[in-house]
Amino acid sequence: MPRNLKRYYGRGDLHFITFSCHQRLPLLGSARARSAVERALEEVRQKYIFPLVGYVVMPEHVHLLIGEPEHRTPPTMLHSLKLRVSKRLRRTKRKQAPAQRTFLFEGRAAALPQFWQRRFYDFNVWSAAKRREKLEYTHRNPVARKLVTEPKDWLWSSYASYSGRGMPLVEIDYVP
Repeated sequence: MPRNLKRYYGRGDLHFITFSCHQRLPLLGSARARSAVERALEEVRQKYIFPLVGYVVMPEHVHLLIGEPEHRTPPTMLHSLKLRVSKRLRRTKRKQAPAQRTFLFEGRAAALPQFWQRRFYDFNVWSAAKRREKLEYTHRNPVARKLVTEPKDWLWSSYASYSGRGMPLVEIDYVP
């Protein structure tokens, strides 16, 4: 991710946010892990009150297309989301040192110093055309990665809300 990334908040833009697992490991490779992200996303959306326009949970990263939270900034909301997910997926004893934390990875425990990469990518979406582009990119990501043949087949995205197929776990806010 770019080091000199400029982030602009308070202008009412949508934000296309991408964040990844530690060392881009597929820590979200199981249905259980991806569903945990969706549950946490809905909780955080309700707590911070922000429009969620689109999302996809991939095995090693997440894409979000969101509006700005009413009383906080996207980094605050993102911190809360990442913390909730890592706590739920972490398998650790309270007395373990942080470097010895274990996370469930490919059905077995893996010792990792952290669950998420510290940085994230945030792109201000200022036009309807750019919003459509980012939303389409988000929904096509599982197809591009050859995880499924059609966006409708990937359960952990907002595609179901837009296509009217299936019952999404996370409520989507449609922006004209």
